[in-house]
Amino acid sequence: MKTTKNDRILLAHGGGGQLMDDLIRHRILPSLKNDALAVLGDSARLDLASGSLCFTTDSYVVKPLFFNGGDIGKLAVCGTVNDLAVAGSRPVAIALSLIIEDGFEMELLDRILSNVGETARRSNINVVTGDTKTVEAGAADKIFINTAGIGERLAGVDLGFEKIAIGDKILVNGTIGDHGMTIISQREDIKFQSQLKSDCAPLAGLIGRLLENTSGIKFMRDPTRGGLAATLNEISRSSGLSIEIRETDVPIRPAVQAAADMLGFDVLTIANEGKFVAIVSPESAGDCLSVCRNHPLGEDAQVIGEVVETRDVPLVEIETRIGGKRIVQMPYGRELPRIC
Repeated sequence: MKTTKNDRILLAHGGGGQLMDDLIRHRILPSLKNDALAVLGDSARLDLASGSLCFTTDSYVVKPLFFNGGDIGKLAVCGTVNDLAVAGSRPVAIALSLIIEDGFEMELLDRILSNVGETARRSNINVVTGDTKTVEAGAADKIFINTAGIGERLAGVDLGFEKIAIGDKILVNGTIGDHGMTIISQREDIKFQSQLKSDCAPLAGLIGRLLENTSGIKFMRDPTRGGLAATLNEISRSSGLSIEIRETDVPIRPAVQAAADMLGFDVLTIANEGKFVAIVSPESAGDCLSVCRNHPLGEDAQVIGEVVETRDVPLVEIETRIGGKRIVQMPYGRELPRIC
């Protein structure tokens, strides 16, 4: 079926006139509707009881826009929610800004906005404000999304590098590398016998349950760009302590490992979008595992290692399957650009 001007984004949709008003009221608001957004003010008013807030921002340029397990819209909400949740807060509001190319199909925009709205509702969070800009064809690779998020700090939760001590356990809530290997396989149109699927998911529910029902959680972070390797090296360098993990305990789906081996990637450096790393006291590790494994997003949770004393400089080491050890380096750069 032939498309018309009404089926695509035009530069005029960002001009502040009738076309922009129509785009906001008839395309964006229906997918994201809530009282705070409906006002369409220059700022959203939020009535929060908490005296302590967490605030984050991020930009999303993933390629391809749609992938098995999600799309750029779902990814934008999940990434923002997860950054707030691992900081020990309850996400309450998101700002969403769209940068859209001239000629982008309205049907695709509708799909993205629908997934933004659905993922936000699943996370009990509202998109309360935002912005829309249009640029010339070729200037933004179809669509880019920027978000900002606010969360209320949970009472009694105090996470930080300075809390980490020798003997603490390293916990992950599930398999690693799923998102990054899914993106690269679809980007290069590589077919595997077992279909890869991104782990893109909002973790606020699981993390909230974990923080409310267990004690001894020292620090949390989501291992996105740079994967588990980057996150563990950041923790080691910032705490001044070394980390040892066991290859046999790191959960990896066989299809993901096979894909990484075939393409020459180290799964430890591959991005994740539905995982967190938690540093927990040895006494609380069992309870933390139990809570995770009783939640759909933590069924494959594992304790993969521990914090150990530093001999010379803080290092991350992995005990291999054959009993040797190797250093897990901080990735030099992004092995997979445009991953989120």
